[in-house]
Amino acid sequence: MAEKRDYYEVLGLSKGASEDEIKKAYRKLAKKYHPDLNKEPGAEERFKEINEAYEVLSDPQKKANYDQFGFAGMDGTGDGGFSGFTNMDDISDIFSSFMGGMGGMGGFGNFGFGGRSRDTGGPQRGESRMMRMDIDFLDAVHGVEKVIRLQVDKTCEHCHGSGAENPSDVETCKTCHGTGRVTRQTRTAFGIMQQVGVCPDCHGSGKTVKHKCTHCHGDGYKTVTEEVEVQIPEGIASGQQIRISGKGERGINGGPNGDLYIEINVRPHKYFRREGNNIYISVPISAVDATLGCSIDVPTVNGDVELNVPAGTQPGQQLRIRGYGVKDLRSGSYGDQYVTVDITIPRKISREEKELYEQLANRTPKKESVFEKFKKSFK
Repeated sequence: MAEKRDYYEVLGLSKGASEDEIKKAYRKLAKKYHPDLNKEPGAEERFKEINEAYEVLSDPQKKANYDQFGFAGMDGTGDGGFSGFTNMDDISDIFSSFMGGMGGMGGFGNFGFGGRSRDTGGPQRGESRMMRMDIDFLDAVHGVEKVIRLQVDKTCEHCHGSGAENPSDVETCKTCHGTGRVTRQTRTAFGIMQQVGVCPDCHGSGKTVKHKCTHCHGDGYKTVTEEVEVQIPEGIASGQQIRISGKGERGINGGPNGDLYIEINVRPHKYFRREGNNIYISVPISAVDATLGCSIDVPTVNGDVELNVPAGTQPGQQLRIRGYGVKDLRSGSYGDQYVTVDITIPRKISREEKELYEQLANRTPKKESVFEKFKKSFK
């Protein structure tokens, strides 16, 4: 108990956090500390701590119990196994005296007493899995198909998930009589408290197996390695995710597998830069071409495109090529490409070039220089 951290502290929240705030904080931290993404020491333990906190705070009943009684409301285990009281007659009389006539224990309905947790012991969908995939810049722009290898738990084809060698080997659990849940009574200073939990013998399924399946050894599933095709859509950006249905963690008690979420990370390109659906690139041209104007073949994500550079183009000026950006995943429209003009001045010139520059300078009427105009602005 003493060594466990407060669940709100684990998720970085205050006690009055809303359901949306809890969910948002969990997703952020689970993504950060997921063992598949974070290989630092202690990340796996931190991930388990985060999941334990979310399991309690995302369940209104468990959260209410925890808010009222702390870890004591979790049956002293802190694992979210507390499922509420079912018999409240004795404790109602005692607590009503402390509540100052606030309607006895009726008001405790808001704190989750008298109900059952969401863990019914029946079939439950498996948890989602997350992985990260690095792709090249142009593959993100145009879309690509990738093949990944995964270990997936699949339902045993021989026993169809029952874990039994034959259908007749499946029996009703004698401990819980098929309900999947057991009741435990505890006598306290407040009276008799009754807790309901998952049956330890059948693990909530309500069934036991007399002879286990010889193919899966009673597990009901087999772990296989599969090659899964992943379609990367045209225009995907870093941070966006792709969902692969049924390739997540194994379901419970015959429930379906969860889903696999693949977060995309786009490697930077040597020349192209993306902002939203627009592409940016810098191209060098000479001072002469910028002064007189020219026509150049500019690289784009779809090949070279002829671009007219107008006379008098200034350093850093941007020219737009419409429709040569990235496809928007929602609307299907394309962004633009912006070309930044980088005017280069040669560090070394030939004797002939120097003479030509000098001739040009001598033939140009004497005018106030740009620098002289700049200096005047300081006066």
